[in-house]
Amino acid sequence: MPVIGGREDIPDFAEKLHADEIYFCIPTASFQDKKEILNICKETGCKLKSLPGIYQLANDEVLVSKLKSVAVEDLLDREPVKVDMKEIFSYIQGKTILVTGGGGSIGSELCRQIAGHKPKRLIIFDIYENTTYGVELELREKYPDLNLNVLIGSVRDSRRISQVFETYHPDIVFHAAAHKHVPLMEYSPNEAIKNNVIGTYKTAYAALKYGAQRFVLISTDKAVNPTNIMGASKRLCEMVIQSIDAVSKSGRWDMLPFVHAHKDEVIDGQTAYDPADCKTAGFDEAACVKSAENKKLKVESVNNDERSGTQFVAVRFGNVLGSNGSVIPRFKAQIEAGGPVTVTHPDITRFFMTIPEAVSLVLQAGTYAWGGEIFVLDMGEPVKIDTLARNLIRLSGYKPDEDIEVVYTGLRPGEKLFEEKLLAEEGIKQTDNKMIFIGKPIPFEVEKFLKQLEELAQASYENSADIVSIVEKIVPTFHPVGEKPEPAVTESSRQTFC
Repeated sequence: MPVIGGREDIPDFAEKLHADEIYFCIPTASFQDKKEILNICKETGCKLKSLPGIYQLANDEVLVSKLKSVAVEDLLDREPVKVDMKEIFSYIQGKTILVTGGGGSIGSELCRQIAGHKPKRLIIFDIYENTTYGVELELREKYPDLNLNVLIGSVRDSRRISQVFETYHPDIVFHAAAHKHVPLMEYSPNEAIKNNVIGTYKTAYAALKYGAQRFVLISTDKAVNPTNIMGASKRLCEMVIQSIDAVSKSGRWDMLPFVHAHKDEVIDGQTAYDPADCKTAGFDEAACVKSAENKKLKVESVNNDERSGTQFVAVRFGNVLGSNGSVIPRFKAQIEAGGPVTVTHPDITRFFMTIPEAVSLVLQAGTYAWGGEIFVLDMGEPVKIDTLARNLIRLSGYKPDEDIEVVYTGLRPGEKLFEEKLLAEEGIKQTDNKMIFIGKPIPFEVEKFLKQLEELAQASYENSADIVSIVEKIVPTFHPVGEKPEPAVTESSRQTFC
């Protein structure tokens, strides 16, 4: 076969040879070289495919049928996240692991990676049986010796959650269960509070009560200065785990409220909660010792020399490429249908990461956890969704606005033009991994917050029409934009934006 030139010759020869497809077959290329070459290739209008990985070369699996389409994540403007997998799985091996929302995009990938590293037991807990059943079949086929329990239930159900913890006593909990779709939650705000906030509280409460070692909350960059109820609910989730972590370290179990269904629980003929004596809640006498000096407990950085109790942490990251409900599958479907590809606004930007990267960060956070931290991934520069859509059109072998039209539809309810990684007040501190940082928690009064949480739960279960304004009072950085989406962007207004 003739060698016709280097990367700079690709556009000329693609045109001269009337090429339909370009195969990228340099599995050892650096990230930067691969990105530069693919950026050149995507301007040719050819479809792009690449080798899945170098291991195929060793296994004699290099066939045209093995070539995969180049994905838009190959063009992300940063190095892939690297984590110490040996360190990660040294604390997973031999442990009982619970993954809530285990049938979802992040939860299922957590289960896949955990299953391959010899946990004592893996428990998948989810409300949606269809995807959960698919994950179960996949894991049982791939790991026949895996001790796997797949359970259906809701994190809103106190008794069901307690039953799971009492039966299996998980050592580590990855809490991925949540409502995540921004526009849908704008029209059902009480559901966001019930499922995300109260569901997180009930699960974290059970983790504390039954002595789990670590609890890792899956959060989002939408929790930073939220303009929508979904983001605000995830900020509340972060405050929940910071509060319970503080309770875990201080021994102030008497501050923990029993929300909604908790109130119906009865122990030895008495209601399960007595503010004067938390032993009725199931904690031992030592755990119920009150400390007057901790009466005005604040969430602050932890300087303990040794870990004790349950460590509660949050992991915050951006949009996940290819996850359920993300823009990439929608764009691909629109391209396959011949267009148009719909983008809400020409200037809208988001931080992106791949599902394996997100899961790697979540797992790494478990090894760093001292309790109360919010871990944040350095996701590089934000990506314009418009650029993402146009690159995907080019990667599919079409020309934007010629073969496939790009249409701007206007911002959706609760949507903002850009996301932020950290609250300005939080600041950051680097971990041993140069791409993973810890945000310094913003101090807030735990006892006051937990009382507000009880009131919030009551309001949400009454389907209060004032739930958004109630959340505003609890989360000072929440500034809702209301239900009116911004008008669609016309061609004339687009010139101004550009």
